[in-house]
Amino acid sequence: MKIPTNLKYTKSDEWALVEGDVVTIGITDYAQDQLSDIVYIEYLVDVDDETEKDGSVATIESVKAASDVLSPIPGKVVEVNEDLPDSPESINSEPYDAWMVKVEVDDKSALDDLMDAKAYEKYCEEREH
Repeated sequence: MKIPTNLKYTKSDEWALVEGDVVTIGITDYAQDQLSDIVYIEYLVDVDDETEKDGSVATIESVKAASDVLSPIPGKVVEVNEDLPDSPESINSEPYDAWMVKVEVDDKSALDDLMDAKAYEKYCEEREH
């Protein structure tokens, strides 16, 4: 399981790449592995929409289940990955390249609640036992 050290993580298995005031959001390697073969993604937000902390930004469907992708921070959606609905399987093969949305952060203190790679790895291991 890959857990890049330059990202932040949520307990609902999203990753967040913080670049200035913009946070890129996707799902982790652990999440895609649990979902299995991803066959569909639907965005629940558009560019310029406001999102809340833990608000749904997308729904992912796999052969096993459907799952919401949650925003780890409040802010304004500045970009959605328009290529992903045409190739949802890329989330399985490259979960850290297959980002979903980019959100401009209103309040950076929301990032304080996120885990670093070491804490997320421990969190995943605890769930396996």
